[in-house]
Amino acid sequence: MTEEQNEEQKNNEEQKPSDITEAEAPIVEQKAEEKSADKPVVAEEEEEDDLTGIEEATEEEIVQKVTKKIDPRKKRKKGRERSDKGKEASEWIEKVVQIRRVTKVVKGGKKLSFRAVVIVGNGKGQVGVGVGKASEVISAIQKAVVDAKKHLITVPLIGATVPHQIIGRAGASKVLLKPAREGTGIKAGGAARTVLELGGIGDILSKSLGSRSPLNVARATLDGILRLRKFEEVAKLRDMTVKDMVLAK
Repeated sequence: MTEEQNEEQKNNEEQKPSDITEAEAPIVEQKAEEKSADKPVVAEEEEEDDLTGIEEATEEEIVQKVTKKIDPRKKRKKGRERSDKGKEASEWIEKVVQIRRVTKVVKGGKKLSFRAVVIVGNGKGQVGVGVGKASEVISAIQKAVVDAKKHLITVPLIGATVPHQIIGRAGASKVLLKPAREGTGIKAGGAARTVLELGGIGDILSKSLGSRSPLNVARATLDGILRLRKFEEVAKLRDMTVKDMVLAK
C-alpha cells in the first residue's frame, strides 16, 4: 500500500502545479497585458494629439500657444515712435566748435569746469549757437545743444546764397558776408563756415575782419544773417513792388 500511496502522491503533485498554472495563466496574462497596454497607449495618444495639433495649426496659433499674446497695434505704435525719434534725431546736425577748461578761484582753492560751444542746424535754413557750462564735458555739450535749439534763427535764402552783402558784429569780431554765384561753394573758415553750412547756405563769400574767437565769430555770423533782408520785405516797407524798387535803382 505504501508504494501505491507514494505513486498517487507523486501523480497529484505533478498534476496540481499544472492545473494551477493553466487556471491562473489567462488571468495573469490579462493583467500583464492591461498593465503593459495602459501606459504606452496613453503616452502614444497624447503624443499623437500634440503632434497633430501642431501640424494642423497655423503659424499664428503656434505663436499664440508658445509666446504671450501681443497686440499688433502696439507693435506698430512702437515702430512709429522709433521711426519718428530717428527722423527727429537725423534732422538736426550738431557740431562742437570749442571746448575750454575754465578754472574759478574760490575760498577753498580752484574749481574746474568746462565750457562747450555747439552749433546746431538742419541744413534747410535754421541754425543756432549755444553755450553750455558744467563740471563734465558731456553734460556741458548737452547743455550747449539745448541752448542752441532755444535760439534758432531762420536764414533768408535766395537760391543757395544770401540776398545782399552785410557785416555782422559780436564783441571784437566782424564777419563779412557776400552773395556768390552758383557753384562757388562756401568760402569761409572756422566757426563761420560751420554756421553757414548748417544753415543751408551753399554759395557765399565771407571774411573774418576782427577777433578770431570761435564763439564771437559764430555770433557775428549769426548777427549778419539776422540782419539780412529779402527784396520782398524791403519793398513792403517802402510801399513798392519788387519791379518798381529794382527800376528805381
